[in-house]
Amino acid sequence: MKPHNRKKLFLIPFGILACLALASYAVMLLWNALLPDILHVGTISYWQAAGIFILSKILFGFGGPRGGGAPWMRRKRMMEEHFRNMGPEERTKFKEQWRDRCNWGKRRWDWQEPKEEAKADN
Repeated sequence: MKPHNRKKLFLIPFGILACLALASYAVMLLWNALLPDILHVGTISYWQAAGIFILSKILFGFGGPRGGGAPWMRRKRMMEEHFRNMGPEERTKFKEQWRDRCNWGKRRWDWQEPKEEAKADN
């Protein structure tokens, strides 16, 4: 690795911290400027804003060039694209497999009703 690349690698954590600090400050300013008047909530400190920002990133994803969004949204998009690329025969076979797997069309309270064998014994 070249020496100037090592310097860049050393600066990456500081850049991430600077972006986090700037985003947290923006969250604090926006929260304190808007939400107390709109929702009648209290103002927040810088560290509370940092916590809200980090929590939102954990819950909703970090975005980025790979499609961004929350992880479950990426999986949903992948499944939709996979389903779009299926042929008609593959699609019907897939639907039948899921219908069997999920017991679609059956009532959820079937377990409460007596079985046919028990009715025949009486």
